[in-house]
Amino acid sequence: MKKILILLFTPLFILGPTMAAHAQEAEIEQLLLNVEKLAELKSILQKMYDGYKILTEGYEKVKEITSGNFNLHEVFLDGLYLVSPQVRKYHRVADIIDAEATILKEYKGTFGKIKSSGAFSSDQLGYLQGIYNNVLDGSLKNIDDLTMILTDSQMRMSDDERLSAIDRIYANMQKHLVFLRDFNRQTSVAASQTLKERSDLQSINNLYNK
Repeated sequence: MKKILILLFTPLFILGPTMAAHAQEAEIEQLLLNVEKLAELKSILQKMYDGYKILTEGYEKVKEITSGNFNLHEVFLDGLYLVSPQVRKYHRVADIIDAEATILKEYKGTFGKIKSSGAFSSDQLGYLQGIYNNVLDGSLKNIDDLTMILTDSQMRMSDDERLSAIDRIYANMQKHLVFLRDFNRQTSVAASQTLKERSDLQSINNLYNK
């Protein structure tokens, strides 16, 4: 009986260590597999992190560059609001102001003489005054434009743009001055002719009424 039991249990003793060894080997293999998976996962995560870092750094770099350019652009644009001494001292500025003073002086002188001459009726004087007003309004508009160009924080322009604008104002002011002088001359001639015709007519009337 003992022999039978010994024979029956002997394979179990032999099989026991063998099964334990196999189980341990399987566990080790699984552990190694898990380690490999963990390493692979770690590698994937590292690549993802590196990619995110590159993307983030790239974005920040672009953001910095964009912000830098924007700031420089802002400084440049703000600088355009400031009028440089070169523009303020441009000789055409004084020429424009002198032209405006001349327009006002010659208008007052000529129109004053015409009104006091009695050569024109009130309706005719009103018509002439309307033309003079157009000339004066145009010249004053030039002065307003010049003031805007020469005043800080009013117009965003470079020095070259301001100088070109001043040249255009000067040319326009000269047109007004030339027109005024021509109109004054024609009006003065018309007034003289009217007065002469009246005088001649009066002389004829006096001659025939004697």
